[in-house]
Amino acid sequence: MDITKDIQPMSTLRTRAPEVLAHLRATGRPVVLTVDGKAAAVIQDAESYQLLLDVAARASAEEGIRQGLEDASAGRTRNAAAVFAELRAVRAVSR
Repeated sequence: MDITKDIQPMSTLRTRAPEVLAHLRATGRPVVLTVDGKAAAVIQDAESYQLLLDVAARASAEEGIRQGLEDASAGRTRNAAAVFAELRAVRAVSR
């Protein structure tokens, strides 16, 4: 992040939106918008945002796998047949 270019007052977006958008596309870096000198919002180009969503989804999946492996190692597991039998009983589903 380049604080001289990537932190701008909200008024800059209002008065020079095309320039701010061109900066986003050119650098791929987000822009922090301020109100009264305090961070109020962050904007970024759509491609960078999608990448962020993809990374977050991957991290979430990896964390779920990590937790599952930890549970298995600690013996916090159940037999699949018992789980399905419980689901059938709770939902009154026949085989």
